[in-house]
Amino acid sequence: MDPVYLIVGLGNPGVEYEETRHNAGFLVLERVSKRHGCVWSKDRKMQSRVARLDFSGHKVWLSQPMTFMNLSGDAVGRLVDYYRVGINQLLIVADDADLPLGHLRLRAEGSSGGHHGLESVQLRLGLKEYARQKIGIGRLEKSEREISNYVLGKFSDNEKRLLDQVLDRAVDQLECWMHSGIQRAMNQFNGAIGAPMPKDRE
Repeated sequence: MDPVYLIVGLGNPGVEYEETRHNAGFLVLERVSKRHGCVWSKDRKMQSRVARLDFSGHKVWLSQPMTFMNLSGDAVGRLVDYYRVGINQLLIVADDADLPLGHLRLRAEGSSGGHHGLESVQLRLGLKEYARQKIGIGRLEKSEREISNYVLGKFSDNEKRLLDQVLDRAVDQLECWMHSGIQRAMNQFNGAIGAPMPKDRE
């Protein structure tokens, strides 16, 4: 049986959280579904909005957990178990306040970096060796650790213009990950928008 891929964008459900910085993961998944014409539906059992995508010969499930950020692992765990997703076919998309807006970073593993959604996923899976794509949202002051109001705020008009480019590049990177693997996806797309794109190497 062909492996099933699962891409989960982290965020908070509800109108009041739409287009906030902390919902960057949701925004990336919305851009994926828009590009490929996917149809979303609510799956109460999976505690998620889900959409099906067929890409490069792969069966792919997209998910936006409806559990709120701090309990994201509950939805991820259910999806992984139900669809029997291998750890190498799982990718989590999340915002990162330690990356400047306009930066994209895909990693094969790593710590949560204090991100409560990633902490929840790591706790539920019992490991940190899963791929995660981080969308830079920056922070007001690098010395400030308490940034709840900032991450739950909406992007400004100026930020939205740059974010639009970031979302397109994030989707390009996810497609590369599914088609060519994580190493090529990291080499080709990690970094800042506007920076020279590295030449693809075999």
